[in-house]
Amino acid sequence: MPETMRTTDRTGSDAALLAGTVIAVRAAGSVLRERFGDVVAHQSRDELMRALAANDDAALGILRPSLTDLRPQARWVEEELDGGALPPGEWWVVDPAEGNINHLHALPEWAVTATLVRDNRPVLTAVHLPLTGETYTALADGGAHLHDRPLRVSAPAGLGLSIVATSQARPDEDERVVRRVGSSITAMLVDALVVRTAVPATLHLVNVAAGRIDAFWQFAGARADLLPGALLVTEAGGRVSDAEGRPWTPASESFLAAAATIHAEAVATLSR
Repeated sequence: MPETMRTTDRTGSDAALLAGTVIAVRAAGSVLRERFGDVVAHQSRDELMRALAANDDAALGILRPSLTDLRPQARWVEEELDGGALPPGEWWVVDPAEGNINHLHALPEWAVTATLVRDNRPVLTAVHLPLTGETYTALADGGAHLHDRPLRVSAPAGLGLSIVATSQARPDEDERVVRRVGSSITAMLVDALVVRTAVPATLHLVNVAAGRIDAFWQFAGARADLLPGALLVTEAGGRVSDAEGRPWTPASESFLAAAATIHAEAVATLSR
């Protein structure tokens, strides 16, 4: 079979797979929406961790069987906070409650994400925001969309006219990473128009893909945080690299997604 025909067949198959993935993340989002409500005070770290796990388990109860039915041969990443490269083959990389801590604090910034990774390359992703009903999708070489509307990154004239964003280091993060986060925010406060800092990473990256935010950066980070947004931004015409401008992989120690017009400037700022 000619290579072009094999590529077309794979793209068509992945498009059908993406449609099923969208159904799964929306169903899981409905479960989390029913659990969303008032802030509950937690008296200990262990109690908080149990509440986070309960949200994850509720969503995974929908996602795991649904995605396994869609792609039985794909393996499952068990730990959503892990980073680094994956073994060869297909893997489901899922964050059942991206921004889980926000959900528990009755904040609206949370989502359900599912990404199929093939030989360490994300090939499709779905990001669902249950409170707004928005579903963002991307298909490798097939574009990025909000429902049926194509997404396109912005084209600011310079970093000084740009809104940029980052996520904070995770709890118990290495102090070296924490200090790097702080110095990078300071550098961006000098060079950019506005700096936004919040979790989760995926929602910033959705906004980069949609042209609402011009750049996002992060140090360290988990695969589940970054793979969905990396595919969305790339398919929306943006540039994804590490903070030094080198090609990004799940094993990279930093991440940068930006409009092409300011990518080089952002790298220069983060390298100071």
